[in-house]
Amino acid sequence: MAGNRMQKLGSVFSRTRNLLRIGVIEKPLWFDVYAAFPPLREPVYRVPRPRYGKVKDVVPPIFYREDEVRARFYKIYGSGPRPFDLSQPNHKSTCQRFVEKYNELKEEGKIEEEKLFEETGKALLASGIILQRKGTDKQDHQGVETRDSVLHQQLQTVLEEIQEKKKDQEEQMAESAEKQKENPFPS
Repeated sequence: MAGNRMQKLGSVFSRTRNLLRIGVIEKPLWFDVYAAFPPLREPVYRVPRPRYGKVKDVVPPIFYREDEVRARFYKIYGSGPRPFDLSQPNHKSTCQRFVEKYNELKEEGKIEEEKLFEETGKALLASGIILQRKGTDKQDHQGVETRDSVLHQQLQTVLEEIQEKKKDQEEQMAESAEKQKENPFPS
């Protein structure tokens, strides 16, 4: 029988006395002493009641900036197909990696706030972490091959976009370095 073990009716003494009467238990050592010297007020459970109005919670709710990102991540992607591996002390969950990448991209300030969440997903994809949206496994299995091929094509296009952006940045860096070599002291 599962439940709360706190006895709310009577005291320990009255419950023990009743169990002794019906012969369920043997008399404990403390029973005669308690019967000879009872306390002035019998210790029974009482529901604590507030004295004035409602009881206010002393500890305010604590929210961090990344809690909103985590909530949105779990809403969109869920907790993933596998449980967390808590046996490894340095293990980082996919959500934690997402939050770190999100904060990193936010600090750079190059991406607008509205697109930051999607760009973080793309950046993780480029680093090899595949995020799967919630509910994709629960759909019926008809057309799985077509969905997989479409997903594969989308992943390829995202990777190509990222690689093109990197190449453009490298070319711009090379051009600026060449200009600086040609004219080291601008007038």
